[in-house]
Amino acid sequence: MKLRLSLAASSNPRTWPIHDGTVQPDGIELIPSVVHPSEMFWRQLRFADFDVSEMSYSSLLMITAAGDDRWVGLPIFTTRRFFHTGILVRRDAGIERPEDLAGKRVGVPEFQQTAVLWTRGVLEHEFGVRQTEMEFWMERMPDHSHAGATGLTPAEGVVIRQIPRETNIGEMMLAGTLDAALHYIVNPNLIDRSTADLWNHPDIAPLFPDAVAEGVRYFEKSGIYPINHGMVVRREIAERHPWVALNLYKAFERANALAEAQRMAHVQYHLDAGLITPACYEGLKKQVVEYGIRANRRTLETCAQYSHEQGLTPRLVALDECFAASAMEQ
Repeated sequence: MKLRLSLAASSNPRTWPIHDGTVQPDGIELIPSVVHPSEMFWRQLRFADFDVSEMSYSSLLMITAAGDDRWVGLPIFTTRRFFHTGILVRRDAGIERPEDLAGKRVGVPEFQQTAVLWTRGVLEHEFGVRQTEMEFWMERMPDHSHAGATGLTPAEGVVIRQIPRETNIGEMMLAGTLDAALHYIVNPNLIDRSTADLWNHPDIAPLFPDAVAEGVRYFEKSGIYPINHGMVVRREIAERHPWVALNLYKAFERANALAEAQRMAHVQYHLDAGLITPACYEGLKKQVVEYGIRANRRTLETCAQYSHEQGLTPRLVALDECFAASAMEQ
């Protein structure tokens, strides 16, 4: 069976063995395309271009709640990060703490994107800043946005303004017409258009000066390592050929194991060279990125909770609505 596959353009060592053919799923020949996630998700939500692809978990929750059943999820989680640690602020905006974001104009590439969903959820649950207390400015235009593809309607009290086509988040941050960026993407593609290097501009600073320390604090408190991208397969394929879901899952597991072996080889080298302590080595031995529902249930259910709280989904979406039945046992 031949299936059209789309993976993110960034070289992810945990998925690249699938893309370059080092790992091949049993009984399936994948025809790969490398596409930036912003474009990939829009193309999948609007046109269903690929048979198998990465997918925004936030968008998967939304379309599932809306009755769009074109896609079935696979518990293969290709990217995750402590997204709130990447908030950028203008130095003159008077934002010293997360609580200071209340009343501010904040830029987002896409209101519904999972990175921003997580950031809003953490701001509310960790720091008491509700989404209704900020004024959102969205960069992506309706005709090329995930929101346009899914028919997003903001929750009551949420203000989302459109950034004009002739400008973008980066330019507005530098001009002072935005106070902060909850998420920032510099990688021009069909969807995103910011180009300014805000991370190294003297007028811009990270809200969390020590992002690693904040990520550690959040993880130790919550036990959550936020997920934003998963994998989906066209539902009609999964229903006609039920074996496809687990064969794809097993292949991605093998690719993940290869990446984990490479990571541990680097850790062992650093230990042998005396660059890390044995105690540090013991900490690094723990596998950080695991697939499957069992290892990620709390994170996935928290994301679904945030989606409902923020009005992206009209009800709490259960995991078994999103993911292939055979994969729920993994």
